[in-house]
Amino acid sequence: MNIGITCYPTYGGSGIVATELGLELATRGHEVHFITYSNPIRLDPDVPRIHYHEVEVSNYPLFQYPPYCLALASRMLDVAESYDLDLLHVHYAIPHSISAMLAQQMMAPKRRLPFITTLHGTDITLVGADPSYFPITKFSIEKSDGVTSISEDLRKHTAEVFGVSNEIRVITNFINCDLYHPDHEKAGALAYAPKGEKLLIHVSNFRPVKRVLDCIRILAEVRKHTPAHLLMVGDGPDRGAAEHLVRQLKLTPHVSFLGKQNHVERLIPLAHVLLMPSEMESFGLVALEAMACGVAPVATYVGGVPELIINGENGFMEPVGDIAAQAARATELLTDDALHQRITAAGRQRALDVFCSERIIPQYERYYNQVLAR
Repeated sequence: MNIGITCYPTYGGSGIVATELGLELATRGHEVHFITYSNPIRLDPDVPRIHYHEVEVSNYPLFQYPPYCLALASRMLDVAESYDLDLLHVHYAIPHSISAMLAQQMMAPKRRLPFITTLHGTDITLVGADPSYFPITKFSIEKSDGVTSISEDLRKHTAEVFGVSNEIRVITNFINCDLYHPDHEKAGALAYAPKGEKLLIHVSNFRPVKRVLDCIRILAEVRKHTPAHLLMVGDGPDRGAAEHLVRQLKLTPHVSFLGKQNHVERLIPLAHVLLMPSEMESFGLVALEAMACGVAPVATYVGGVPELIINGENGFMEPVGDIAAQAARATELLTDDALHQRITAAGRQRALDVFCSERIIPQYERYYNQVLAR
């Protein structure tokens, strides 16, 4: 198949999943064309059968805001015509599905160009629920030739909030289990914890919904019972507040802010415990990455996380904002080697059994064929 993929090319989960999907599809023989305003962060354009097409937006003085949606639609049409695309697969509803719909309508006099919209979370729970965007988000979902959701929780939420009648196919996030694997030696951890402290890690875009300040407070509680060092991976609006809290709590020697990282698969295996204290996660991709890497997740009871983590078996979940409970779980995992080994082994096995790319990518391929056959 010739497949066009559009996503936000930044460090958010939707862009990462879209990029990994494209790479996996290319390895299975499909021609994959990324159509975005910049090269997705994890995309290597030199991979065979991967193509990148930049969307250029003209910034005329007439426009207070550059009309990206329209430029994207025009570029989608151009790529679809030039490379005979079979379908468009857009990630994140707004504005990508509207652009795909416009491209489809422009192509209609010549041939059919179906498009599939994958819902990732905040495009529904935050952006789509905004009264300014609610009608067009609902419209874009209803006009899609196919709709997928990364979790059952998000599927239910979309149906309840937007009242759409479309079938929403749940195809979960996935991981390359060969790329994300345990590092039992953890020799690289000495670069961050030269005294042999065990590592906690947090990976996110540091938005308020990720509750990054909770990670700092959890570390402070953990260190009352056992030595530990925290890796903060990512960047975003709450980084400054997190750095300030670190200084306030006199934790500066025990926290490393590493900024945005293109190869988290090299960092996550160094840690013993992942902290994911989010107040909303439609799936929790970083928890899956941690499980595949033999790192125990301590997360919260939100969204689609219970579809990934079986509490007490392959990770732990506690209420949002309950610092004491989350810190207690992290402390247990850092001080009880038998518990840590049991949890991480079960996490790795769950990733292998359910969420590896070779189990999920064929679901997308079958769905593509079903949409094309309609």
